[in-house]
Amino acid sequence: MGQNLTQKLIAAHLVSGEMTAGSEISIRIDQTLTQDSTGTMAYLQFEAMGIPRVKTKRSVAYIDHNTIQAGFENADDHKYIQTVTAAHGVYFSRPGNGICHQVHLERFGVPGMTLLGSDSHTPTGGGIGMLAIGAGGLDVAVAMGGGAYYLTIPKVVRVNLTGKLSGWVSAKDVILEVLRILTVKGGVGKVIEYAGEGVASLSVPERATITNMGAELGATTSVFPSDEVTHAFLKAQGREADFTPLMPDADAVYDEEITINLSALGSLAAMPHSPDNVKSVQEIGEIAVDQVFIGSCTNSSYTDMMKTAAILKGKTVHPNVSLVIGPGSKQVLHMLAENGALADMIDAGARILECACGPCIGMGQAPKSNAVSLRTNNRNFEGRSGTKSAQVYIVSPETAAISAITGVLTDPAVLGERMTVDMPTAFYNHDNMVVAPAPEGETVEVVRGPNIKEFPINKKLEGDVEGKVLIQVGDNITTDHIMPSNASLLPFRSNIPHLSSFCLAPCDPDFPKRAKENGGGIIVGGSNYGQGSSREHAALVPLYLGIRAVIAKSFARIHMANLINSGILPLTFADAADYDAISEGDVLLIEDAPNAVLSGETIMVKNTTRGTAFATNLVLSDRQRQILLAGGLLNYTKQNA
Repeated sequence: MGQNLTQKLIAAHLVSGEMTAGSEISIRIDQTLTQDSTGTMAYLQFEAMGIPRVKTKRSVAYIDHNTIQAGFENADDHKYIQTVTAAHGVYFSRPGNGICHQVHLERFGVPGMTLLGSDSHTPTGGGIGMLAIGAGGLDVAVAMGGGAYYLTIPKVVRVNLTGKLSGWVSAKDVILEVLRILTVKGGVGKVIEYAGEGVASLSVPERATITNMGAELGATTSVFPSDEVTHAFLKAQGREADFTPLMPDADAVYDEEITINLSALGSLAAMPHSPDNVKSVQEIGEIAVDQVFIGSCTNSSYTDMMKTAAILKGKTVHPNVSLVIGPGSKQVLHMLAENGALADMIDAGARILECACGPCIGMGQAPKSNAVSLRTNNRNFEGRSGTKSAQVYIVSPETAAISAITGVLTDPAVLGERMTVDMPTAFYNHDNMVVAPAPEGETVEVVRGPNIKEFPINKKLEGDVEGKVLIQVGDNITTDHIMPSNASLLPFRSNIPHLSSFCLAPCDPDFPKRAKENGGGIIVGGSNYGQGSSREHAALVPLYLGIRAVIAKSFARIHMANLINSGILPLTFADAADYDAISEGDVLLIEDAPNAVLSGETIMVKNTTRGTAFATNLVLSDRQRQILLAGGLLNYTKQNA
């Protein structure tokens, strides 16, 4: 029986465990990446481990999230990251060099390697044949220190691509179709592997768009083969030596399979407020548009920008539309400026943003009240744009560009014959905005600004776990709900005490106050609790507030791992109906919590307010149980060093 590509990548990096379904394994990590929203915490945690130098083949720190410097906080964080990375052997990508996923694909990604990133869209690297996984900052810190990364053997879903994209249909429409089929929960515990004749027709940037938004499926990662298309891309980047061919065996076996005929796809859009709320552009109709954003780590490549420029050339943006465009990297922006495409965008009335995440994470360009905003980024959760009442639609660059001209949501099919943009045979390369770390042994002063505070560390699990239900929330609560990341809060990513006043505020503004008054307690959630961003602040801030356990119908993968890493019990209802038998204010009790964690998969929880009890599940490996007993991964790592 042959191996699929996912199995080959895992087997080549296996450190411990057996490659059998449901087993916990650990893998060696070749590369890591961080960005400044999660990076300060990751490097504070790395420092706390006391390891002098990173042990990966390459680690890179990117500044791409907190780039609006309205106060000293962001600049201070940037200086801390620049100095701490120099001291410990990490490359530093300066502000303006570009979005981490776009730049890493261009300059550092290597087929066949593993990549662990403190950003949920790290699977972008799967577009180049990497096993690229998003994780919490502490997991990345451990990997930088030479530690293995632990995961449960995932199921592998084969997405069989047939045919070839036609008309103005693009890679964005492919991943929106996958989301329509599988939903935002459909990828949990799975790797999405793309195969079939249609793969050869997709460029590396197109593949990266698809793997990027695999994060919205809840998938562990997504991956494409490394083939002649990959070879051509790396050669054009001046990195031909990094190419390795990687394909699944002809008789590879998969756990699931779906088929998508690329030739039959039309232009799609994800409607508010979920990436899987997908309909065709024609079905939605010509709704009036107020704002258009083209960019983000999903669709800011050279080819995306060139198609956008071609559509805009000689036209004028509709007077009712604000169009903003954010190229993904310095490389892309330089090439657009050099070949005249940037001038075409500007002449049409587009506002050009710096090479950063920007509007995707609510950092600037918030829409007006009740606006319809078309965006090429990956998430359209309510309020993520910075305007709670905005209606955000996720679309392709082609749909976004033509709609910016017409003023209404428009199928790009009206443009007529399909336009193709040839991949360059040689990209512009000048890595002067990447700073190499100081030589090993050289003394570097690590600069910490006043906004950088100590992060909370849990204590060893002892005795009973008892607390009030401080809040009860519904399904699909995102990390944006748990720890908002808007323009006013993002500068405080290294200041947990400040952030604690905003935890779960989008669900209940009184939650932080209630948590502090009660000295902590318990959170009750619905299905897919913690979906979205990898930000471990969604676990660290509740830890700071004294949260002992989260009981939910189900968890998103990264958030559950972050809760375990923080020593917070992540329990799931054995019977989902028990969710309805709990109310805010009820006092819940887990007797002899250490023994309960060790004893098995079922933990009984008493509701002392109502005089009832219900069963919860704690399906973890022995190692994860020991992490909970130690009070989190940092304590566990220190005691097992």
